[in-house]
Amino acid sequence: MTRKIIIDTDPGQDDAVAILLALASPEEIEVLGITAVAGNVPLSLTAKNARIVCELAGKPDVKVYAGCEKPMGRVLVTAEHVHGETGLNGPKLPDPVMELQPEHGVDFIIDTLRAEPAGTVTLCPLGPLTNIATAFQRAPDIVEKVQEIVLMGGAYFEVGNITPTAEFNIYVDPQAAEIVFKSGAPIVVMSLDITHKALVTPARNEAFRAIGNRVGTAVAEMTDFFERFDLAKYGSEGAPLHDPCVTAYLIRPELFSGRHINVEIETQSELTMGMTVADWWGVTDRPPNALFMGTIDAQGFFDLLTERLARL
Repeated sequence: MTRKIIIDTDPGQDDAVAILLALASPEEIEVLGITAVAGNVPLSLTAKNARIVCELAGKPDVKVYAGCEKPMGRVLVTAEHVHGETGLNGPKLPDPVMELQPEHGVDFIIDTLRAEPAGTVTLCPLGPLTNIATAFQRAPDIVEKVQEIVLMGGAYFEVGNITPTAEFNIYVDPQAAEIVFKSGAPIVVMSLDITHKALVTPARNEAFRAIGNRVGTAVAEMTDFFERFDLAKYGSEGAPLHDPCVTAYLIRPELFSGRHINVEIETQSELTMGMTVADWWGVTDRPPNALFMGTIDAQGFFDLLTERLARL
């Protein structure tokens, strides 16, 4: 069964790989459109990068929309220190020829959910949740039409990667995250607890390079660049590929397992702003609102990625 999805993204090298995986898997995934949001880099770059990735995949007909340029209630925090000044540092990729769609990304999300049958569209946020939350606030009627929200964000055991307690995507717009987690829509969370187990080891990166197509080479060069930050910070054996966990889950959900738990977002304390307070052990009586993933078959994940990127 093909899943209709909207990818909401702030590319970022790992976002790029997530988009490529989706575009390489038309049997399982139909990409209705891509909405860009400010996050890893400002909106002007994320909207450009999303189109660069579509052209890299040989899919210039994918519709790309620019969404929100800043978080709902805070100053934008970006991550050039991780992704480079363009967000896609590493490979040399040409500027996109394909045009941005004239419609605002939030309007596209609203219009699409209203137009498609209820329960048939999955939202796949790979960055801050600003566009999704803004759409939910503006058009509350669309929430019940969402099939599922499969997002990359948050952390429990791994705590934070931008502050001691917060994961970057949630930290950038905690108010938006709170709206989404309280929306009642079915949510699947790919947190740092999962993504830090999906490491691009040298052997896995060589497998990307050995694909021999433009995509495999570009992905290998992206992860070469991207991993220097994580190697220095965590001393791990490679960079975590965060965002492709979202699209991998849509194709092969059996690669992941987790618990249906309550997740609350901290929006009051500057000390722990953006923390995902995940009730993993069930110590509160707060009702579960998210399937929070805890384990990943990392080799199965990389085998899937390598096989699919070879198709582009």
